[in-house]
Amino acid sequence: MTVPTTIDPKDVQAHLAQYKGESYADGWAALWDKGDGLPWDKGFPNPALEDTLVQRRGTIGAAIGHDAQGQSYRRKALVPGCGRGVDVLLLASFGFDAYGLEYSSTAVEACKKEEAENHSWYRARDQSIGRGKAAFVQGDFFDDAWLQSIGVPLNGFDVIYDHTFFCALSPELRPKWALRHTQLLAPSPAGNLICLEYPRHKDPKSPGPPYPSSSEAYMEHLSHPGEAIPYGDNGLVKQDPLRAPSKTGLERVAHWQPERTHVSGQGENGVIHDRVSIWRRRD
Repeated sequence: MTVPTTIDPKDVQAHLAQYKGESYADGWAALWDKGDGLPWDKGFPNPALEDTLVQRRGTIGAAIGHDAQGQSYRRKALVPGCGRGVDVLLLASFGFDAYGLEYSSTAVEACKKEEAENHSWYRARDQSIGRGKAAFVQGDFFDDAWLQSIGVPLNGFDVIYDHTFFCALSPELRPKWALRHTQLLAPSPAGNLICLEYPRHKDPKSPGPPYPSSSEAYMEHLSHPGEAIPYGDNGLVKQDPLRAPSKTGLERVAHWQPERTHVSGQGENGVIHDRVSIWRRRD
């Protein structure tokens, strides 16, 4: 596997502080263009995703689906902010037609290089269904142009995987992030958003990226997509137990502590702080 070079997270934070609002993605593209690597790029998929695809297949569904006429097809998976594309290639190895989205054209080229150099590592997990395709797309997550370029309609993805995308976004973009997932995810129960919640153990008041990302933050934003969610002076999201979830929001159908995860998601003595959650549309 490719072992990427890394840069100090503080340098990333200082760099991205120069990019405000809608220009935030341009800051990430500039980092890729510098070619220094990213501080949380481990060079291989998080084992928590691999375990989820194996152990939670009954919830997520198989890679091969069947339409109303009984014809089989490969279900589609999306990894926004896919980095070097390792998670995309893992999903393809399980049989999904997997798409990796990056704002940076340099990142897309890095994904293609990863696939070319490590294709044998991502061999088909089930020879009876084979390997799905892996496609890497340059585009803005919040825009529809990239969808049109690959011929996938809105609400066309059966699986979406979010690991270091939520925590990489400026928190002011979180309402927009949650709303976009409702626009991309297939109807329930076919469509499943898998979130690997990270970093849950980071001081809520510390700067990002990666921004502290509690399970409560995922819950509030995905339950109320597009709505402003208040945070307290302590950096934690404010929860209102009397506030009903939005009818257009997502519902959490599973939530657990994974048995394995990257070292960055662990504390002292290997205690795992990461959590995995699965979400579906309510409508």
